[in-house]
Amino acid sequence: MLIRTDPTSDVPLFTQIAASVRADAVAGRLRPGDRLPSARAVAAALDVNLHTVLHAYQQLREEGLVSMHRGRGAVLTDAADRLAELQPDIAAIVTRARERGLSSQALAALIHHHSEPEESS
Repeated sequence: MLIRTDPTSDVPLFTQIAASVRADAVAGRLRPGDRLPSARAVAAALDVNLHTVLHAYQQLREEGLVSMHRGRGAVLTDAADRLAELQPDIAAIVTRARERGLSSQALAALIHHHSEPEESS
């Protein structure tokens, strides 16, 4: 598994690490039961602080994408399959957004807005 980050990005590294794992799950490169590399190994490979990687893994655990067990590390849950099922839908919406000249940031903002619970008046 290759975790990708962009050190020049304004996006926090822990967010990039979590996004990279999510992207691999959506693409089907990670499946339920797969173990993520140890936080120490990721930190060493990316030359980042161990706590940065642990923060990313904690975020993924809170989302239900990974379960963390002492001695076994971070393991993907069945949520990975549910993410992979979304891949065709995601690809279609990204294609439609590009065709309409919408930036990836604008698309992300729209998705974020629509994922927030509606406030009652």
